[in-house]
Amino acid sequence: MYKRILLKLSGEALANEHQTIDASKVKEIVQVIKSLVEQGTQVGIVIGGGNIYRGKLAGELGIDQVPADFMGMTATTINCIAMCNALIANGLKAKVFTALPPIEGVSYSYNKEDANKAFDEGNVLFFAGGIGKPFFTTDTAASTRALETNCEVILMAKNGVEGIYDKDPRTNPDAKFFKTISYEEVIERKLQVMDISAVELVKNTDLKLRVFSMQNLDNIIKVVNGEDIGTTVGRNL
Repeated sequence: MYKRILLKLSGEALANEHQTIDASKVKEIVQVIKSLVEQGTQVGIVIGGGNIYRGKLAGELGIDQVPADFMGMTATTINCIAMCNALIANGLKAKVFTALPPIEGVSYSYNKEDANKAFDEGNVLFFAGGIGKPFFTTDTAASTRALETNCEVILMAKNGVEGIYDKDPRTNPDAKFFKTISYEEVIERKLQVMDISAVELVKNTDLKLRVFSMQNLDNIIKVVNGEDIGTTVGRNL
């Protein structure tokens, strides 16, 4: 169903309660990505940094938001380098593009022309460092990079929920599930799917957003291959 995708993962997807990066979790995700590549899907990935650093820590230490945000961007880079090299170890081509100054031999400075060329050369791409500026989250990075590299869809795998609800289903048994919903309604209802600034970027485009549970990582493959699971968000839905 989709030939080029942007997969948005939380940093916590790589970790367990004891480790910032759990080898078994990384290996599971690598196998999913490998399956996608082998069927001909081009994969771009944005990973959060919450397994390494969270904003709460900055507050506890009295760190201002600007340096705190750069700490978060650095954390995303660590996750991307780990995942990228795990893919390479499994026989895939992969590159890390960063909005921060690149690390020689490990990451490349991001620009959309080089990224699109790398896609066409068969690489899995990791977009690290957010958008390189404070006050923006990895949700905004996902929207921006997906648009710049002509992805057809953003896949957002969530912990503990099957898709988008009008309120948290974990604490509200009467929560309403949305099978489809428009970007405009997400904004109007102030639904906690992704940052509103990230939704604003894509609301008038043809880019789709698919939100689903990552309880089973095979859901990623199912969505790419057209199975109707989770919630689909788009223009005029």
